[in-house]
Amino acid sequence: MTAEEAVLGLDTSCYTTSAALLDREGNLLADQRRLLKVKPGHRGLAQSEMVYQHTRNLPDLLEALDLSGRKVAAIGVSAQPRPREDSYMPAFLVGLGMARSLGKLLGVPVHRLTHQHNHMYAGLWSVGKTAPDRFLLTHVSGGTTDLLLCERQADGEFSLEPRGSSIDLHAGQFIDRVGVALGLPFPAGPHLERLAGEAETPYPLKVWTEGGNLSLSGPCTKALRAAEAGADPASLALGVEQAIGQGLGRVLQAICREEGLQQVLLVGGVSANQEIRRCVETALAREGISLWVPDPRYSVDGAVGNAWAAVLREKQEGR
Repeated sequence: MTAEEAVLGLDTSCYTTSAALLDREGNLLADQRRLLKVKPGHRGLAQSEMVYQHTRNLPDLLEALDLSGRKVAAIGVSAQPRPREDSYMPAFLVGLGMARSLGKLLGVPVHRLTHQHNHMYAGLWSVGKTAPDRFLLTHVSGGTTDLLLCERQADGEFSLEPRGSSIDLHAGQFIDRVGVALGLPFPAGPHLERLAGEAETPYPLKVWTEGGNLSLSGPCTKALRAAEAGADPASLALGVEQAIGQGLGRVLQAICREEGLQQVLLVGGVSANQEIRRCVETALAREGISLWVPDPRYSVDGAVGNAWAAVLREKQEGR
């Protein structure tokens, strides 16, 4: 009996070790993830600690994948954070090194992607849509607030060109700093979202925007001072969510008008927040712009996007 083929995805990002398996048609076979451990009260990890934890985690995740009756035919992996020559982060070398080793031993192709392409492909896979030739990718996480023009190239790949960003803090940093100040674990996103659900009214926080850029340091400072002064934690949490969501909505409107875009794909850990999604969707609907929002599980860090990208590349190359 011939073993059926599967495509492996790997990603070793700042706070999650991930491995995923898809079949040749893109059906999910396995999805393994493990959050990196951050000490209580801390707001992050050094790169050396990320590398150490990924090195321990990744073999465990691969051993947990069920390959019964299947053989790996290709591998997709995040090799760097962004599609720029100077984009580098040691954490991604763990996944890349494992992919290169497995590729050599198994005699299968290794498709190198960026972490941002991984998010893009995971989002497209989740919503079940074929990407238009031009759309806006909104990647919002603990280390990224990037608004990227995606354009299909002659070879079928997508270029990602910056069209806007936060000029200071990233959205996830805003959430984490306020969350830790309120006594929530790091990363604070899911905990802050649950806390915000208890609020009756949001604490007022304003975000400066101009064109495709926004600033989050001002409202973050105001929120931290409010937390220290004893403001209602739930109200403050909801205020943070709405400040981010409304600020993003305004800059997305501006970029889409400027670029003549009708489609936005929202990805990244912060985009899993339901209130932020609601604010963005409301803003874009006023402009007649469609918003694709993946299942929250495929908005956060994982490896499904890399596996899906490898499936598509294999088809394009006739394998």
